[in-house]
Amino acid sequence: MNESPNKQAVIVGVFIFLGLIFLLAGILIIGNIRETFNTKMGVISIFDDVSGLKEGNNVWYSGVKIGTVKNMNFFGKSQVEVSLNISTKSQKYIRKDAKVKISTDGIIGNKILVIYGGTEDFSPVVEGDTLAVERMFTSEDMINTLQDNNENLLTITSNIKTITNQLVDGEGTIGKLMNDTSVYANINAATASLHTATVKAEQMISSLATFSSSLNKKGTLANELTTDTIVFKSVKASVTKLQQMADTAKVFITNLKNAGSNPNSAIGVLLHDKEAGAYLKESMKNLDSSSKKLDDALEAAQHNFLLRGYFKKKAKAEKDSIGK
Repeated sequence: MNESPNKQAVIVGVFIFLGLIFLLAGILIIGNIRETFNTKMGVISIFDDVSGLKEGNNVWYSGVKIGTVKNMNFFGKSQVEVSLNISTKSQKYIRKDAKVKISTDGIIGNKILVIYGGTEDFSPVVEGDTLAVERMFTSEDMINTLQDNNENLLTITSNIKTITNQLVDGEGTIGKLMNDTSVYANINAATASLHTATVKAEQMISSLATFSSSLNKKGTLANELTTDTIVFKSVKASVTKLQQMADTAKVFITNLKNAGSNPNSAIGVLLHDKEAGAYLKESMKNLDSSSKKLDDALEAAQHNFLLRGYFKKKAKAEKDSIGK
């Protein structure tokens, strides 16, 4: 009877001990406290704003948790010095030129620190190194940016409203184009003229194409002018003669002009001496009068009985020569 209570107490003690072991194991697994037993090294970063970062928050590198935030202290006037405990296993991967930024674990999760970057030109970090910080946009910065965008959008909307009112009232160049029918008519007429010019240009291009094709077509004037050396030489000689004639005419006109301007020459006397001109005119009249008188005398001689036979024979001989 006395052994039974002792046995029960032992059994209860064993179950309690096992329960404590499972509880401790669960705490270690769930809280990831096993990392506490890993070897750590400390580095620091100085932030202007930690944005709600807390001690114990995780530190990540390339998507792997490598440590936690040890503590945070104010630094300088308004900055915050954050001490990081990172695993020595990751030390060789983190370079001295790596940077630290604040991020979140998921969309609305806890704040975390992310170490990224670094090049092979720099050596791995050591205990007490300071990593540079990349400034991230906070929610306040986003709100300020949205506020500025809203103000800009309001200004743009106001300007569009003003421009729309001007268009409706017919103000400005576009407003006049939309409301003034005469401007539209002028534009329409200009468009029609442009279309006509385009058609004529196409016709001219077609004519040029036809002419160009005729250059290669044997038997045409254009082809002969461009390919027949004899025709070309003949045309060239004709042009040369025309040039010589033009030069001769130019010299003749120049001499005639010089002679006319000289009052001592014959042409100058005729052009400048009134008496000589009147004399020449009177002489022309006398010659004309003498010619008429001579015609009358010949007519009278034809009717004279002494010479009548002579003129009849002459007329008959002329008729016979024409008949032959």
